[in-house]
Amino acid sequence: MPVPQRTIIEGHLIERPNRFLGVVDINGIQVKAFIPNPGRMYELMVPDKHVYLRPATGNKRKTRYDLIGVEHAGVLISIDSNLPNRFMKRMLNEHELEMFSDYESVVSEPRYYNGRFDFKLEGLNGITLIEVKSCTLVEDGRAIFPDAPTKRGARHMKHLARALIEKIADRAAVVFVIQRPDVQVFSPNDPTGPDFSNALRSAAMTGVKVYALVTKVVDWDLQLLGQVPVELEYFSSSH
Repeated sequence: MPVPQRTIIEGHLIERPNRFLGVVDINGIQVKAFIPNPGRMYELMVPDKHVYLRPATGNKRKTRYDLIGVEHAGVLISIDSNLPNRFMKRMLNEHELEMFSDYESVVSEPRYYNGRFDFKLEGLNGITLIEVKSCTLVEDGRAIFPDAPTKRGARHMKHLARALIEKIADRAAVVFVIQRPDVQVFSPNDPTGPDFSNALRSAAMTGVKVYALVTKVVDWDLQLLGQVPVELEYFSSSH
């Protein structure tokens, strides 16, 4: 079951001084909020955008709030990059994703190659390794990832492919969780992240499965709406 959420506070964005900090107006009072997303989000982090804050917990916090959502073109978008992993864990534990079947256990953050993948499934189909990516950037109905260069993301794609080549895993997949509903198709973002995009295509050719899941925000959790097609060559072949 979804975890009960703390009270959500609404406000308007004043500015974003750096990647992880937002200044928000709440009924005439300025507050600072942590932005749990390393992406650029240029189209979302615009002054006067309607945003959503959650009171933070912990005594060592420098800010009292987390900025977890924004309203853009009439669409509520989650910008919490940690939420897709929680969503995926719940879906896997409840066997709600039809592309993954015949597994008995779900292991979070298994260690491989001096790092970690997000999930490992074990069962009748052997071992499946899964990497999850949060996607918020949509242009004309096309979700694209990344919205900032990511060497770490490219490394994850190479490690998924390596796990198949070295027969450490029987299956490997990357799942793009799109945290907004206004999507018809997904593509890697070559203009912004060519290294990641090339690594993703190479991994797919090796046998890594690529899935794009569309969700909507319900009570500040994600609800699955379905899958959309993946077009890996969109930018590389037509631009």
